[in-house]
Amino acid sequence: MAARKPKLLEGQALVDYAARLLSGRAYTLGEMREKLRRKAQNAADVPAAIARLKELGYLDDERFAKEYAALRRDNEGVGKIRVIRTLRARRVAPTVAEKAAEEAYRGSDETALIESWLDRKYRGKNLGEFLSVEKNLASAFRRLRAAGFSASNSIRALRRHARAAEETLEALENEASGEEAG
Repeated sequence: MAARKPKLLEGQALVDYAARLLSGRAYTLGEMREKLRRKAQNAADVPAAIARLKELGYLDDERFAKEYAALRRDNEGVGKIRVIRTLRARRVAPTVAEKAAEEAYRGSDETALIESWLDRKYRGKNLGEFLSVEKNLASAFRRLRAAGFSASNSIRALRRHARAAEETLEALENEASGEEAG
């Protein structure tokens, strides 16, 4: 069976296609430009379609970046670095991405976000005991970095949990040695 060729569009049909796409989910300007470029019969129609979408208020990278950063902070609890990285991958201008992330994370405590993230991701485990194993500690650090948290705050949070495990182990050890002596 032969592959079906996509129907190429021009003019208003291209704008209608873009509006249909945008009714499903939000796209950045760069993502939409690429989608329209693939679907356009004439490449010269793409800038006009993009301009029309901007005029209608359907495409606005600044608004998209602000909303995206706030949602990622509130719903997924990821760090600022991850939000910037994702926005840049979605073809948002670097300055727009950084500005949106700065605004979204202004006033939020990264340490509290890290603690919340650790509680959520390791909810079935005793974090102190779990992090006392070196490979688990390294894995947790890598996961925190991938989630967009700074190295210094990640290390501080992990050190707090690992220290709590050490103190618990020392208390148990002292308790056990006291029982052996008595």
